[in-house]
Amino acid sequence: MDDQVMAALAGVLEALRRIEAEWPDKPCSLAKLSKQAQRPMSVLRRQLTMLEEAGLVTLALEDGGVAGTVQFSPAGRQLAADIFN
Repeated sequence: MDDQVMAALAGVLEALRRIEAEWPDKPCSLAKLSKQAQRPMSVLRRQLTMLEEAGLVTLALEDGGVAGTVQFSPAGRQLAADIFN
């Protein structure tokens, strides 16, 4: 992956980490993460798919895939803590 893609994914992880710090043990809505990460939903969904394939997040999509929730996997939580602490 190029540096631009990595920076974009890091931005999503950082936003998810901030949200999780405020509301621990609760999945984050895609709408909330989209707003916090300042990304259109279509872009966010592609980035989350890449993070899910890497085993860093877990996605739970509702019918149609427009709404849903996301949360860190244990590996993603550890990576975020390593990067952002």
